[in-house]
Amino acid sequence: MDFSLAAEQTALRQRVISFATDQLGAKAAEHDRDETFDADGWQACAEFGVLGWPVPREYGGSGYDPLTTIIACEALGYGCVDNGLVFAIENHLWACVIYLLRHGSPEQKARLLPHLTDGSMIGAHALTEPDTGSDVLALRTTARREGEMFLLSGTKCFISNAPCADLFVVFARTADDGPAQRALSAFLVPRETPGLTIRRTISKAGLRATPMGEVGFDDCPVPAANLLGGVGAGYQIFTSTIEWERGFMAASQVGRLGRLLDTSVGYASERRQFDRPIGAFQAVSHRLADMRVRLELARLMLHKFGWLKQQGRMALLESAMLKLFVSESLLESALSAVRVHGARGYVADLPVERELRDAMGCAVYGGTSDIQRNVVAGLTGVVGAS
Repeated sequence: MDFSLAAEQTALRQRVISFATDQLGAKAAEHDRDETFDADGWQACAEFGVLGWPVPREYGGSGYDPLTTIIACEALGYGCVDNGLVFAIENHLWACVIYLLRHGSPEQKARLLPHLTDGSMIGAHALTEPDTGSDVLALRTTARREGEMFLLSGTKCFISNAPCADLFVVFARTADDGPAQRALSAFLVPRETPGLTIRRTISKAGLRATPMGEVGFDDCPVPAANLLGGVGAGYQIFTSTIEWERGFMAASQVGRLGRLLDTSVGYASERRQFDRPIGAFQAVSHRLADMRVRLELARLMLHKFGWLKQQGRMALLESAMLKLFVSESLLESALSAVRVHGARGYVADLPVERELRDAMGCAVYGGTSDIQRNVVAGLTGVVGAS
């Protein structure tokens, strides 16, 4: 068992951290305050190749294997202090691009992936509805077939990237009878489709630089050629792809765990009270020790997940455990960082309080922590768990 990174992966990690530190996040506080998307940062990431890390070279990407992609995403999360920008990129990659990579037809890939890779198109994932979140099979948006078109009608809410997205992966109901798992279909819906509207933007506590909105569909005509995987394949597509979203989105969170630890250690070493650094006090040093333990365990789980995907293996259980542990760990470590910084961690002068607000969302998006516990329990053999 070899836990070391390849020389190329180590070099990539350093390049990404240097890029993110030097070129991203300078206006993070401003984007958080004003709830604005960092379009310049997005373009810088596109030019650096971030949006194409998992995309094959034939579509303009880097063609990185899963583990190398995870290492790069972790480094991006460590180096970029604008968590909202990183989260927008994650939604683009792991809730839109990955659906095309895994389930798109050759024509769909050739038509869309180059634009998603070079940053000229922003992707979003439209699943959640006002009355359906975790209960995917209960969604109400419909897609009625008329010839070679489907007419989409319904409302999607809490959609990250929606106000600035150019392409939506939309899940809709195409059957009212038969097996529930065959009732849903997935569609690729461009922003300019008639009848598609952003009905409102949604303000939130953290990750405020990632725009969120409510999307309406009023008999939106979508060509049958924009179906992903065929009629009735939506649920299977979702369940087979969600492990990628949950696992890979955890990578930047592990990077944030490392950044929080380094920031807190630095502050505890410099800040003095009672004639000594506050890190000398056990109450502070134990918090830092716990942060280090959480980081190490999270990274081990993350790299195991990456290795499994690199081997082409299923990792539904591992992705659920990873999502659960990393989300809860980041929330705990962000709170510890606030406590280490004291009053300075609570006020807006430093970005520490923003880190805590941003971490709150991790236990919600991509399936709540309680949903992950249900998945883990079910796959562990707990009778009746779902």
